[in-house]
Amino acid sequence: MTCRPRLVASDLDGTLLRTDGTVSARTVAAWQRLDAIGIQSVLVTARPPRWLHDLTDLVGPHGVAICANGAFVYDVRRRVVLQQHGIQHDLVQRLAADIRAAVPDAGFAVEHSGGYFAEPQYPELHPDDIPAEVMVAPISDLPSSLVVGKLLARGTSLGDDEFLARVTRVVGDRAHVAFSGAGGLAEISAAGVTKAAALRDWCHELEVAASDVWAFGDMPNDLPMLGWCGTAYAVANAHPDVLALADQVCASNDHDGVAQVIERLDPVRAP
Repeated sequence: MTCRPRLVASDLDGTLLRTDGTVSARTVAAWQRLDAIGIQSVLVTARPPRWLHDLTDLVGPHGVAICANGAFVYDVRRRVVLQQHGIQHDLVQRLAADIRAAVPDAGFAVEHSGGYFAEPQYPELHPDDIPAEVMVAPISDLPSSLVVGKLLARGTSLGDDEFLARVTRVVGDRAHVAFSGAGGLAEISAAGVTKAAALRDWCHELEVAASDVWAFGDMPNDLPMLGWCGTAYAVANAHPDVLALADQVCASNDHDGVAQVIERLDPVRAP
């Protein structure tokens, strides 16, 4: 393990944020302190850009977050997509058709560079968070002009694990299927688009080696990032696969585990 990182990356939900989706004052203070002690930071999340607008205190001095499992690099303060790595429109249509053939009750939604699209039958996980400007239509009517960061697939007839396994088999190597712990939701990105790939590119621009990066996560979609970085931390509440991979385990998200680790890096505040 590197004695002191040059950059700290963290997932949000289940890791930096508490179970109820809030962020503690302790975590905000610790995360903001990183820049003052000469350590860079970046958030790397499955959340789409639109779900980051209330978290500007966490994005660091650069104001940028890696979103949608690496599909978008987003300037949170200016609300501008800086980079996008989308799935080709014709591939979106083929994947949706193939998944629906294997799981007839599957519904689809899309996180795109300009917002959100959902089929009428898509079983929403967060119905209270649907934006007013959502486009509702069959996936076959998805405008080809939209840059699709994530194709979301969810069904109700199969158990979560069986649904995810079936979608993964259908998709194969045509795209990347991730799971962030949300009710059997399959999150499909373009092939090669992962948190790890986006973080690698971010660090390359800063001339920071993987060995100098500490990353925190809790769910299987964090595994590529945790496998790439120099030191992988799992919060105590993490998925078993994440706990098995991690170099270190810190306290849970509800006990400010990430903040506790960061505080030990601070020469002023460390015990």
